[in-house]
Amino acid sequence: MGRGSATTKTRLEKKHPLAIRWLHWINFPALLVMMWSGLLIYWASDVYRIGWGETTLFKFFPEKFYERTGVGSRLAEGMNWHFVFAWLFTLNGIAYALYVWLSGEWRYLLPRRDSLKEAFQVVLHDLRIRKEPLPRAKFNHAQRLAYTSAIGMGALMVVTGLAIYKPTQLPWLVTLLGGYQAARLEHFVITWLLVAFFLVHVAQVAKAGWNNFRAMITGYEVVPVEKPVHSGGGGGEGAVS
Repeated sequence: MGRGSATTKTRLEKKHPLAIRWLHWINFPALLVMMWSGLLIYWASDVYRIGWGETTLFKFFPEKFYERTGVGSRLAEGMNWHFVFAWLFTLNGIAYALYVWLSGEWRYLLPRRDSLKEAFQVVLHDLRIRKEPLPRAKFNHAQRLAYTSAIGMGALMVVTGLAIYKPTQLPWLVTLLGGYQAARLEHFVITWLLVAFFLVHVAQVAKAGWNNFRAMITGYEVVPVEKPVHSGGGGGEGAVS
């Protein structure tokens, strides 16, 4: 009795619409310039540290950092770059939110009731503890939680930035955020959370491989298609392996 074999073919499957790809890639340089220019601004009043009383365990950032990177004494330049790209980031974010809502893409992006539980299964899979493959989906539940959180942090960064930029014109917003110094601290913390998200995001993209990265460029990813091919003679029964 002959044995059969299965050959794996592939096909292109549409994943990301053109608008999502453009808005995604516009965010990349906008955030990088904002973080760089933010450092130029922060230099003028680098008050944040980790410690207590007169004891400092860690300071953001030591003087040698400014000397080696050349970001010191460039406040006016930093403000000019920061505000230009902050408006670009804001308008891009509004366009993204409107498109996701109107196109129905939010159905693939927003977390569901079971997302926290399912995201734990994604973590177990990444740690190679869970052996079963994850269900195929445009975004797994860990991505749903992470991407939605990143969108929320982006919105908060804009809101806190406006409070810092226009405290006299927007006193109600400053009060809502807990005061000017609180708004500045919140802006600083959110920036670092976005940096952490960016690093994890890049690591996950690298781990997923070229196919995932290509989907954000072309809009299509290559997916496998199982097609049984029977072999053997005499009416033998083929098996799919």
